[in-house]
Amino acid sequence: MSGDHGPVGSDEPGGPGPGGSGTPLPATLTRLEHSRRAHRVNRRVFSAVCGLLVALLALSLLSWTSVNEDGSAMDTVSERAEGGDDKPGQPPSPSADAPTGHLGLPGRTLPDRPTGHSALVANPIYDTGRLSPLPCPVPELDVDDPGSMERFLHLVADCLDDVWKTQFDRAGIPFAPPDRVFWEEPGVSPCRSYPSPAGAFYCRASGAIYIGTSDVVEKWNGSDDSVVYASLLAHEYGHHVQGESGLLEFYHEQRQLEVDDAGRNSWTRRSELQANCLSAAFLGSIRVSYPLTEDDLSTLLDDASATADRPDGPESDRTHGSSDNSVWWTRTGWTEQSAGACNTWDVSDEGMVK
Repeated sequence: MSGDHGPVGSDEPGGPGPGGSGTPLPATLTRLEHSRRAHRVNRRVFSAVCGLLVALLALSLLSWTSVNEDGSAMDTVSERAEGGDDKPGQPPSPSADAPTGHLGLPGRTLPDRPTGHSALVANPIYDTGRLSPLPCPVPELDVDDPGSMERFLHLVADCLDDVWKTQFDRAGIPFAPPDRVFWEEPGVSPCRSYPSPAGAFYCRASGAIYIGTSDVVEKWNGSDDSVVYASLLAHEYGHHVQGESGLLEFYHEQRQLEVDDAGRNSWTRRSELQANCLSAAFLGSIRVSYPLTEDDLSTLLDDASATADRPDGPESDRTHGSSDNSVWWTRTGWTEQSAGACNTWDVSDEGMVK
């Protein structure tokens, strides 16, 4: 036999391995080589598939995290907006199936707030002392110019944001200022369309205050007393304070359990009188920098009386309290300048919430 060959299967030049020119490989060895090649290919395919699965998993986790961070899938409460006027205490529409004390829109995640009966009568916001606003000088208002009214409302709303954020920080309760919709043209909120017969309303479903810059002037017979419009804005803001403090949730739950107008309106009056008081507390706290005078206080008290329930009105209309009570809570807020002085929930019906 002539000369030795290299090792079986070697790739040396002249050897019998692949590409060589030597003696052909036995069939068993060829099958073995094919098996090895297939194994190497399968490993590459397996690695590629694993890599693809890892990438898909990473993308899924990233997407899930993004949803949780923006809150779009993490609302703690879902609800339908009320029909009609969304003043707190108004009965929900027949389609409403959840309390209206929550923000239920996508992307609005609710942090923890006081709950239950204690949110009404022993809310931490009551223990935060006198309001401590920054100076709030208010420019002259031209009630015939919607643009002037809008600028005025935004400036007062800025002051409201500041003073109530401070109080909520003291109470240790999360607080987000309300959105503002000062309309001149008709539109639609999650709670109702506008213009509104009241000229202004608060919608808890969107966490927003809605005011018609011309409508309110018409409703107040063209009054040029700016404190009237500041009071209206601060009153609607008072309902936002109720909502942010956790109070409105329990309020709505309990009010909806009542079987007649008398029971439901008893709850409504307390809510409206508290908003009156909170409004006056804010105005009293900025009366030096605004500035507001005793004449302005008289205007506020007259307005509180004028917007109260009529003595001869039907029970179904008794939603804002008697004239005497409306004036009393407004004066109390102006004088005391604290949320604690506005606890209308811890007094009897025979007291100051008639």
